Amino acid sequence: MHARLAALLALIAVPFISQPARAADGTISVVAAENFYGEIARDIGGAHVTVTSIMSNPDQDPHLFETTPGIVKQIADAQIVILNGADYDPWMPKLMQAAPRPNRVVINAGEIVGAKTGGNPHLWYAPATMPAVAKAIAAAFTKADGAHATDFANNLDKTLAQLERITQRVGQVRDKHKGKAVTATEPVFGLMAQAAGLTMRNEKFQLAMMNDTEPSARDVAAFEDDLKNHKVKAMIYNKQVSEKLTERLLAVAKKAKVPVVAVTETQPQGTTFTEWMLGELDALDKALDGANS
Repeated sequence: MHARLAALLALIAVPFISQPARAADGTISVVAAENFYGEIARDIGGAHVTVTSIMSNPDQDPHLFETTPGIVKQIADAQIVILNGADYDPWMPKLMQAAPRPNRVVINAGEIVGAKTGGNPHLWYAPATMPAVAKAIAAAFTKADGAHATDFANNLDKTLAQLERITQRVGQVRDKHKGKAVTATEPVFGLMAQAAGLTMRNEKFQLAMMNDTEPSARDVAAFEDDLKNHKVKAMIYNKQVSEKLTERLLAVAKKAKVPVVAVTETQPQGTTFTEWMLGELDALDKALDGANS
């Protein structure tokens, strides 16, 4: 465990155990590990919930996240906690364990969709994940506040309708570009690319980058060869992570005139989850169209 995290847990675990579960204004208190889950919770809960999202800065590298006493207190006060799971946010279970609450409801996206250990943890990029999580959130809200069940049900329908736009757009990209080869510096967009029927190359390289290990010289050479010899139609990269190797590959792609698509792990400010996903899909569609010309 990170030393700073361990120290925080030791200092603040006990004081928050007896805190009230509901927010001071009587709304359901919700903490989401990531802002996109927080948005879905806010859309479904409306005025009946108070939602705090921990990771919400699109300019911050998610891999460098560090918790604070304020974050731990928010989790301690939460009636409902939403996390990605699948080892993407391993600090969340540790923080919840440090501030136990018998009646707290935990919504774990990885458990909901049956994510396998060691698989791609960027679950929100799989089109089926968010609708499943949205339904779980609505069910939790209804159980916590049955008097507003109709509001939750109506908001869920609106949320699912918005999320369906993503599924439809993925289908359009799949119809146009199925089977085309792409590559990526990290597996952030991997589940979406899979849903769109694209062939993802250099996955060993991506896993090494995600796990903060040095890719082998052979894997780096293979990646560069794919770009220089146009074995891929586009390169996807995580613009939240600044690495010299990523910058090097971007330069190779630019020189080889391979279209580049930027994606993020954290939902950009001023956009909805649906707008975020559609924007990246549009950029990918355009890139793949350009690769044909």
